[in-house]
Amino acid sequence: MRVLLLGGTEFVGRAVSEAAVARGWDVTVFHRGRHAPPPGVEALHGDRSLPDGMAPLQKGEWDVAVDTWSGAPRVVRDTLRLLDGRIGHYTYVSSRGIYDFPVPAPLTEERPVVAGSPDDGDTDYRNAKAGGEVAAEQALGGRALRVRPGLIFGPRENSGRVPWWLRRAARGGLQLAPGPRTASLQYIDVRDLATWILDAARNHLHGAYNLVCPPGHATTEDFLTACVEVTGAGAELRWIDPEPILKAGIRPWTGLPGWLPPGEMHELLHRTDVSKAVAAGLRCRPVGETVADTWAWLRAVEGDVPEGSQSRYRVAHELVDLDPDVEAKLLAG
Repeated sequence: MRVLLLGGTEFVGRAVSEAAVARGWDVTVFHRGRHAPPPGVEALHGDRSLPDGMAPLQKGEWDVAVDTWSGAPRVVRDTLRLLDGRIGHYTYVSSRGIYDFPVPAPLTEERPVVAGSPDDGDTDYRNAKAGGEVAAEQALGGRALRVRPGLIFGPRENSGRVPWWLRRAARGGLQLAPGPRTASLQYIDVRDLATWILDAARNHLHGAYNLVCPPGHATTEDFLTACVEVTGAGAELRWIDPEPILKAGIRPWTGLPGWLPPGEMHELLHRTDVSKAVAAGLRCRPVGETVADTWAWLRAVEGDVPEGSQSRYRVAHELVDLDPDVEAKLLAG
């Protein structure tokens, strides 16, 4: 298989590139040159947001194209116009964030999404992904595969969420653990995402798919316990109910990354229906493996630096450091 990765050097695209190379497929990555490409690929350089930025893509044919673009939707539109007739299967990596909330749970692929435009320039992440999907549908009709992940974990994670929790656990001592401990945590390991995308391309799947682990695959307790165990600093989890956490001014999702208190948003984002993807071959590794491999990567690139909560790598979503005094008061309460 000849694969074109539009992106392919940082996180999701890189995982797809590496998985394709491991299969013996011929991989071309088209990127801006900000990160070193994975070994074993052909690298083309350009910036799709510039008028002549796609010149290197004017020639060539590929069986599979995977696009992780999250900027101006018109870039997806223009890319597909340029590649018209020269790619076989096309995957656009979108997001569950495009759903038009509030919607009743369970969140299935049939739920309405925000009205994105393929002609938009720079816009927010949600509308950018929605517009990218529309661009793919208009260019390819029903032949576009639109993948909708949520939280994406694993080595090279560039959102900073798992590194945040790992660094907190690495400081040891009593640690705030947001309840309920049995709450479902939905995410996707980037390597499982990559495997599913390549299998879907090989099997010519099209349409929209939610791509996270099934509800109940992991709980908040499973995740935080894994962080404590792999860091080996002896942190002791102290489970706190959502009410005092919220009263202390700690923001869900960003103040405690990925955490949401019980309610509509938790039901939507951590109990999403993924039966369609599971039927199409989705398999998810244990959360402990994801956490351990992320910790090994983090230590390899940054050393044993437990202070602070965020990776030095790009943080795609704004996270907030947890005030030690606020945490101490909650733990003492």
